[in-house]
Amino acid sequence: MKLSFGNKKENLLSRIKKNDPAAQKIFYDQNVKKFLSVARSYISDLYQAEDCVIKAFCKIFKHIESFRGEGNFDGWARRIVVNECLNFIKSHKTVFYLDDVHASVLEEITDEQIVFDFNAQELIDQLPDSYKMVFNLYVLEEYSHQEIAETLNISTAVSKTQLFRAKEKLRKIYFQQQKTLKNEFI
Repeated sequence: MKLSFGNKKENLLSRIKKNDPAAQKIFYDQNVKKFLSVARSYISDLYQAEDCVIKAFCKIFKHIESFRGEGNFDGWARRIVVNECLNFIKSHKTVFYLDDVHASVLEEITDEQIVFDFNAQELIDQLPDSYKMVFNLYVLEEYSHQEIAETLNISTAVSKTQLFRAKEKLRKIYFQQQKTLKNEFI
């Protein structure tokens, strides 16, 4: 028997709040790929990312009553996924944040024209964890540097430094890959 909840998220949400397994499965099926993509942007290993997503779904269903209806439910659930990934990284790896750099160095990097196709996840996976966390929180989750600093227990200057260094590292990795590709076709 297939249950249909229509397009009304409120109806699905109310069913999830009543611990309806069918509603939980629908929510899971609708979001598992998206949440895994979020987790993979923080955690390189697919199996560890999957574990974080499963734990996040468990927390979502267990703490569904704490969602007060303020804001978007999908955003609330996504934040749980992100926090689960950050907790995993903090508990399984030692992350070192490098010293601050001078503010004059933190100029915006001009975007250059992209000529070749590339896999952004493969580029991000090559970043050190400290760069990756700040980059993802700033670029993908749209956290401010203040929010990142509070989340990771670092200063805003360190957050800005890590973002700057992440962008520089991504740029170097990208151009190195492009140079390799170009040489292969010559």
